[in-house]
Amino acid sequence: MQQKSLCILLVLFGVIAQGHGGPIQTSECPEKIGEQAYAHTERCDQFFLCTNGTLTLETCENGLLFDGKGSVHNHCNYNWAVDCKGRKWDPTPITTPGCDYQFGIYPVSKECTTTYIKCAFGEPIEQECDAGLAYDDRIHGCNWPDQLLDICNPEAVVGFKCPTKVDSGSPAARFWPFPRFPVQGDCHRLITCVEGYPRLITCGEDKVFDENTLTCEDAEYASSKCNNFGK
Repeated sequence: MQQKSLCILLVLFGVIAQGHGGPIQTSECPEKIGEQAYAHTERCDQFFLCTNGTLTLETCENGLLFDGKGSVHNHCNYNWAVDCKGRKWDPTPITTPGCDYQFGIYPVSKECTTTYIKCAFGEPIEQECDAGLAYDDRIHGCNWPDQLLDICNPEAVVGFKCPTKVDSGSPAARFWPFPRFPVQGDCHRLITCVEGYPRLITCGEDKVFDENTLTCEDAEYASSKCNNFGK
């Protein structure tokens, strides 16, 4: 639908874009109500925006490209997350202390860390990974520490050492080779071992961990220790 609307915009209404940030000429937008964004045919860092019938040529902030999803800022996304399909963009970074581009996600260091830097308008803000995760620069996000064995010690991140074997009569044995264990003092999480390394798992919303069944349950059905949580 967007491609069809874009063709209408460019062909029927005579839009002319002249270079990066150049002027445009048009008579009207295809749609008169609401806000619609259309990909530029040549540039990946620009797009056409219709706001209640008014057309403007927009340029993504430094470090961002247009993908039509607008998941980061003004219809634009991080440059590493966008497939430009041959369209050009200016890769020149505008750097500030802690930020390679004005918008981006960066590691705190080359070591194993449970935080990362998120830059917006050139301001670096340190963000926390969810409990039990570490930052993975390959995916620009947080990951299980056992997926980062070259830099991370999963036992140190999770705070748990997986046993090499479990009692055959214990609840954990039912889940072998991925045995599960409770987290002391935490009714909303459990630990599961994957190939000998621990992963901290969080129960879903309104669920608590039942240490008798080693599963996440509705609070009312969980063991007495946790059945008052989530109510």
